[in-house]
Amino acid sequence: MKHIIKLVAISLLLFWSCGPTSRITSSWKAPDVTAKKYSKIVVLGLIRDADRTVREKMEQHMVGDLKELGYDAVCSCEEYNPKAFEGLSEKEAIAKLRNSGVDAVVTVTLLDKQKEKYYVPGRITNSPYYVHHNSFYGYYQTINERIYSPGYYVTDTRYFWESNFYDLVSNSLLYSAQSQSFEPASTESLSHGYGQMIVKDMIKNKVLANQKTPTLKAM
Repeated sequence: MKHIIKLVAISLLLFWSCGPTSRITSSWKAPDVTAKKYSKIVVLGLIRDADRTVREKMEQHMVGDLKELGYDAVCSCEEYNPKAFEGLSEKEAIAKLRNSGVDAVVTVTLLDKQKEKYYVPGRITNSPYYVHHNSFYGYYQTINERIYSPGYYVTDTRYFWESNFYDLVSNSLLYSAQSQSFEPASTESLSHGYGQMIVKDMIKNKVLANQKTPTLKAM
């Protein structure tokens, strides 16, 4: 039984290590929300200056995902300067966006970024040592080898995100999602996976829809 439990645990570890780096922990949508055509959607990253590259990549990838659905979408980092909305009132900020033809905003906020350090044993897997329980020395050799195999410490980074979708015509929040990302291979892969995940969830919740007209196949 212990051997089976151990194999299941190892399988789960391998699954998560090979799986997506981001996952949604909770999401919400406004009651009776229906997808509609927006004239222009701006993706706005609320991420500190130290992570400016992350902000730009997150915006660019989500813009690409929205365009794939047929929406006209733009990056805040390309449309406005980083201080464009500082010192403005709510009315002034919305007017600035509306004057640019924007009628919807998707925010990408990095709520927190944590580093976790943990120890990786030198021998993660081994032959099942329950076979050697009836022999003291067999058990001793197996466990002693496992304990004294050199291991190492690794540091993983965990990101905590929130994305909101605002309709500027009604000035209302239509969708919100909280998510976590685990030690992405690169900023590019993080941004690519996150954008697809959030846009897919908005489609699932009928906040957005595929606006592209299917192309007719040649006869």
